[in-house]
Amino acid sequence: QVQLVESGGGLVQAGESLTLSCAASGTTFPLGNMGWFRQAPGNQRDLVATITRGSISNYADSVKGRFTVSRDNIKNTVYPYMNSLKPEDTALYYCYAETIGTRARLWGQGTQVTVSS
Repeated sequence: QVQLVESGGGLVQAGESLTLSCAASGTTFPLGNMGWFRQAPGNQRDLVATITRGSISNYADSVKGRFTVSRDNIKNTVYPYMNSLKPEDTALYYCYAETIGTRARLWGQGTQVTVSS
């Protein structure tokens, strides 16, 4: 069974940086699109960034210029590098990955990022 395992969340101050990682385990098959969503308390889950297998990336307007996403296709891992963090970036961050072919979406368990002002 394929699982996505996230790590790297924590508490930082505004203006600082943080890197998360999300690794797929339980499969040796390549994965398609990967990326991150986030959900703040009382809000819906919003897209943060996506990256294709060919490393073409897209970002939500709220994080453009501050976040960079990359992936390692051999390790089936995706990384968001989050710079100049703001208190409004505080949320539970979920990674996702799509299977190639059926494009079934897999989700990680979520990792908390808290940015203090």
